[in-house]
Amino acid sequence: MRLALYQPDIPQNTGTILRLAACLGVPVDVIGPAGFDFSDRSLKRAGLDYLEHVEIVRHDSFAAFEAWRGAAACPPPRLVLLTTHAAESHAAFSFHPDDVLLLGRESAGVPDSVHQLADARVRIPIRAGLRSLNIAVAAAMVLGEALRQTNGYPE
Repeated sequence: MRLALYQPDIPQNTGTILRLAACLGVPVDVIGPAGFDFSDRSLKRAGLDYLEHVEIVRHDSFAAFEAWRGAAACPPPRLVLLTTHAAESHAAFSFHPDDVLLLGRESAGVPDSVHQLADARVRIPIRAGLRSLNIAVAAAMVLGEALRQTNGYPE
């Protein structure tokens, strides 16, 4: 199981997600360009002292990420997009242990071209009239369900 952040906008959210990943032993792919200074110094402010405990793989572009994903395994791991535009709830979806959970930009999600390349799309059901959850909260909820289903929590 992996998390992938598509061009993250907000360093505090990225830091929170990196801390989540460190605690749960999940690698994180960061697909650039980020909307902030993605230096270790900048991330240390947001991720505190957890950065040394998380595997971070940086990709210059979505094309570079896709090339990496294609070379990672045969067949490549599924790309599961978290989106408010999905029909299927994350709780009803059957996760695989090698899935990559993709989160879009806080300000704009992912472009249609990326949306179309996802192998699956899931949403978190929320009350009508509300737009979305904070991206770090969404990451925690979906990752938690995915790890529960696949027995992927650390011992």
